[in-house]
Amino acid sequence: MKIGFVSLGCPKNQLDTEVMLHELMAEGYEITPEETEAEIVIINTCGFIESAKKEAIDNILDIAWLKNHNGLRGIIVTGCLAERYRESILEEFPEVDAVLGVGSIHNIVDAVRFVTEKKKKSQKYSSFEDKEQVRLGGDRVLTTPEYTAYLKIAEGCDNRCAYCAIPAIRGKFRSRPIEDIVAEAKQLEALGVRELTVVAQDTTRYGKDIYGEYSLHKLLRAITDATEIPWIRILYCYPDKITDELVAEMRDNPRILKYIDLPIQHISDRMLTAMNRHGDSKTVRETVAKLRREIPDIVIRTTFIVGFPGESEEDFEELLEFVKESKFEHAGVFTYSREEDTPAYDFEDQIDEQVKQDRMDIIMREQLDINEARNRGMIGKTITVLCEDFDPVSETHFGRSEADAPEIDGKVYFRADTRVAPGSFVKVKVRDVLDYDLIGRLVTKEQKEN
Repeated sequence: MKIGFVSLGCPKNQLDTEVMLHELMAEGYEITPEETEAEIVIINTCGFIESAKKEAIDNILDIAWLKNHNGLRGIIVTGCLAERYRESILEEFPEVDAVLGVGSIHNIVDAVRFVTEKKKKSQKYSSFEDKEQVRLGGDRVLTTPEYTAYLKIAEGCDNRCAYCAIPAIRGKFRSRPIEDIVAEAKQLEALGVRELTVVAQDTTRYGKDIYGEYSLHKLLRAITDATEIPWIRILYCYPDKITDELVAEMRDNPRILKYIDLPIQHISDRMLTAMNRHGDSKTVRETVAKLRREIPDIVIRTTFIVGFPGESEEDFEELLEFVKESKFEHAGVFTYSREEDTPAYDFEDQIDEQVKQDRMDIIMREQLDINEARNRGMIGKTITVLCEDFDPVSETHFGRSEADAPEIDGKVYFRADTRVAPGSFVKVKVRDVLDYDLIGRLVTKEQKEN
């Protein structure tokens, strides 16, 4: 029995895919990367904003075509879209045979067995166990390259931003115990992982529910004490929860990368209040200033939302000026997505879609200029790069610096006289810039000595 997988969405969802892969392989199922060879395809969906829902639905329709024309036996839908819309997926997509909510990922073997053994086409399987009781962590099959992996330290979210469906989809915030996370980090190190990216819906809230205080700094110290993983990266931090202890750990621990993902979303107090964001503009500005002051070489990635209901031209101009003055190393901009079952869905003064798009384009153009100026300032410098692979067409290696997170930031392309193994750390001298990427050449041992 060959099983195909389509995994969509964020790294947190990807980790659920890896858990399901392990459970299926432990039962003897064969996993194939070719959907056309699979007898059953599992689609692990994202579904918290409109574009993610559309991508998930498009994938369901594409796989449904295989079922109707290529002999595919079954389709199973899991993940956030499945949790959010539940039985209606079975009703609207008759080709789908089973639906599992996010609390039922450990039922994936049962779902596959049902689909393969059912006698009637009309028989359907669904499971929506309590998402707040699902077992966190567990064995998994890495879908990332062997030298890099994500580590989920918590599940769910308690922030309740007015635009966000995640608390309803994923449930309340639950931290994993430090000892469990450290044990998983050690397992990943044994597999050859050299870059560990720490994720949760809100990593900075880690430990508050089980230890009574924000404990991310303690977790990071425990991981570095128990392993020798060279690079440890942190994503999804909130400005109001950046503690002095966390800043000190990032500053003083040489294996914690001087990189932080800090979703800000807006700087107008009027908008931050309407969004139900925790912390006002003063908090945001002070947090950014503290990070810059205490960790001079820090790289800050952030995200913004434009076109939130009621956003005036003055609100937008305030955000634009903040982007110009802050010069974030990386920034993503999203147009507000109106999502049912969120408070903002019923807000008055919804913004026209074209206005949203125009505002996004303006900030992205500004950010491109900021990135280009920063990258040009890197020309002539020598940086450490984690080699990812070799491109035979351009005859260049490529990888990432400390300043670039997997899948979301830029690349470093470099030439070398000999092949560099993926997962190797090398020194590269930057020679040029191409949009968000750097171009360079490998620094040899002889050049280092000279």
